[in-house]
Amino acid sequence: MGKALDGVRILDFTHVQSGPTCTQLLAWFGADVIKVERAGAGDITREQLRDIPDVDSLYFTMLNHNKRSVTIDTKNPEGKLVLEALIQKCDVLVENFAPGALDRMGFTWERIQELNPKMIVASVKGFGPGPYEDCKVYENVAQCAGGAASTTGFDDGPPVVSGAQIGDSGTGLHLALGIVTALFQRVSTGRGQRVLAAMQDGVLNLCRVKLRDQQRLERTGVMKEYPQYPNGTFGEAVPRAGNASGGGQPGWILKCKGWEADPNAYIYFITQAPVWAKICNVIGKEEWATDPEYATPAARLPRLKEIFAEIERWTMTKTKFEAMEILNKYDIPCGPILSMKEIAEEPSLRKTGTIVEVDHPLRGKYLTVGNPIKLSDSPTEVTRSPLLGEHTEEVMAELGYSLDQISALRVAGAI
Repeated sequence: MGKALDGVRILDFTHVQSGPTCTQLLAWFGADVIKVERAGAGDITREQLRDIPDVDSLYFTMLNHNKRSVTIDTKNPEGKLVLEALIQKCDVLVENFAPGALDRMGFTWERIQELNPKMIVASVKGFGPGPYEDCKVYENVAQCAGGAASTTGFDDGPPVVSGAQIGDSGTGLHLALGIVTALFQRVSTGRGQRVLAAMQDGVLNLCRVKLRDQQRLERTGVMKEYPQYPNGTFGEAVPRAGNASGGGQPGWILKCKGWEADPNAYIYFITQAPVWAKICNVIGKEEWATDPEYATPAARLPRLKEIFAEIERWTMTKTKFEAMEILNKYDIPCGPILSMKEIAEEPSLRKTGTIVEVDHPLRGKYLTVGNPIKLSDSPTEVTRSPLLGEHTEEVMAELGYSLDQISALRVAGAI
């Protein structure tokens, strides 16, 4: 059975993380992704954070699976002609250059449309149109500008950025959806279009519940599910909420057995209203199920610190996995704090293809994250990332260049 995006050809001008996340996802779904790189250097992440000398780093390999690599000097007139030929043959051009870089290369939207009216041009930028649209943006800047950092951490500390790459990889996922949507619309219109995913916008989309809370705060002056209630104070902006869920089901991270030595011996515990009586029974506080001061969600809100402290006295007698096993029997929502080591060694994640072992000709075997989206009719096979320029001659031949022409272009430094 074919892949979902069989027949779609992507011209990949992306580098580092946001763009490669997008194009790797499209490659996993079957698109032919041709990664254009600088001869002799390539994507800067090939050499960043190396753990093996002179071998592509894990940073690069884990973001560029299932792609083909070609090298083109776009400043060379002959190289520019090769790029024009690629534009004419591809469906989508994806880039995350600094603002204006593609235009300076001579490939404005208008020029690309002349070469291929069906071409979709997809871009990751730091900011959308506005006062900051010409600014460069990196992961943590996006988290700060998108509202994530100001609402992450504890109220008595500074803003905190997340370990999850919601600025880079999060925006890449948004861009991939935009590309697939544009391809779908092209079926009926026959026209290409521009797709923009700004990192600030992507982060904000993932922080929408905090924008919800900002409006609630302005209306009521208080948010009872936040840990600042009832004894703390609220200012004009949504405060940092620690480990509170921020939703209608209060939750908190609690210590488990062994926490003194293991920094990840914790569990996330949610006091979901429908299972409140079961929670009371499990922790040995059966009287709370009928006590008016604890029996209803509204009554519990001002007492959450006390309640979680009592629950923690119980969780500290169990390992996080023992607690999980007991709580799941009663449908009490919870989740262990899993370290990256535990995730890497989890057999179920290997079985589903969420963690994949890949063999690289220079690096050897390594673990990577597989496709997080599973299609029943288009299973993903994760193949290794390409060596720099590995597919240049192959792609040139597909464009109609002869071996002599390819050799001449190499001599001219165009590829």
